[in-house]
Amino acid sequence: MASIVKLKSGSWRAQIRRKGQYASSTFRAQADAQRWTRDIERRVDLGQTIGAATGPNPTTLAEAIKLHIADMCEVGRAPRRSKAYCLDKLTSSLGRIKLTAVTREGLIAYAKGRSATGAGPVTIGMELGYIRTVLVHASAVHGIAISSEPVDLARVALKRLGLVGKGQERDRRPSPDELDRILRHLESKPRQTIPVARIVRFAIATGLRQEEICRIVWNDVEEAQRTLKIRNRKHPRDQETNTQVIALVTDTGWDPLDLLAQQALMTQRLGRVFPYCGRSVGAAFRRACRDLAIRDLRFHDLRHETASRLFEAGYQIPEVALVTGHKDWKMLRRYTNLKPHDLAIRKLARHGQRLSAVSVLATQEHGAPIRGKGN
Repeated sequence: MASIVKLKSGSWRAQIRRKGQYASSTFRAQADAQRWTRDIERRVDLGQTIGAATGPNPTTLAEAIKLHIADMCEVGRAPRRSKAYCLDKLTSSLGRIKLTAVTREGLIAYAKGRSATGAGPVTIGMELGYIRTVLVHASAVHGIAISSEPVDLARVALKRLGLVGKGQERDRRPSPDELDRILRHLESKPRQTIPVARIVRFAIATGLRQEEICRIVWNDVEEAQRTLKIRNRKHPRDQETNTQVIALVTDTGWDPLDLLAQQALMTQRLGRVFPYCGRSVGAAFRRACRDLAIRDLRFHDLRHETASRLFEAGYQIPEVALVTGHKDWKMLRRYTNLKPHDLAIRKLARHGQRLSAVSVLATQEHGAPIRGKGN
């Protein structure tokens, strides 16, 4: 029979006595102890001989990655696409390395090699982060004697070398001419079944990402309240439970409800509002930019455009967050993109003041301060 007991340290001790054999092991998580006992009982029933302690014992980085993925899947937190892709790449490139051979020097050499193939500071930093996550998981959950210190030291060195760091903040906005050309180009494609031009307008009107647009359903649209519920919205930690309600405003240039009404004629308000593949939408947008020779413009930049337009319309950061869904208001700083003269003119206009052509000309030519009636 098997018994699992919680120790004063918080760990869990699992013991098995079955068919004359005995085994025990200690785990940080109760779920790991339960999984271990089931595995040992199965092995005993198959007639195999077990040792006194037969807990998981990965020896290579590939085995540690596999163990980490299995544990996360067991608790319902399987790695998503980007993390799964990165872990798979690490398995193929570094998987054969012994855990005891994970060193600062080796990680620095790996990062230099990745940089030589075109990987940027963000990508390399993310890969180092996943290596550290795997090592910490093996140590904390399974009690495996492995340290993450080599990763920490390698990161410090690579930051000094400029091979690890934050990505450059994008401030790319489509010009009115570029946006007009893109929309006319998309609407001139009679064989295109996806209404990409409408989706582009809806993206600017709501600040939604392409995957989020293609995932919303009609039941989550509250026209009377002018709100839209977004389920499983992108979040660095809690995407599975991150449901947000955003406001549908008209100050971005298009009314989202008008665009939804147009889409309702195609879907009869059943199922998904935009029943298309987000990747296909992104591919169509990239093709349009390529056909029009518009450089360095991405679909995600439309979300940037939304926030910038709202700031230009006079919205405050908490109000913009109710549209874009940003929980960290600091992230909105990168979306302001306001010029000093835009702010000055908007402030004067808000107080009912008007600039004469003479005043503007004098300011441009002589730098003379503009004084309103109240000064």
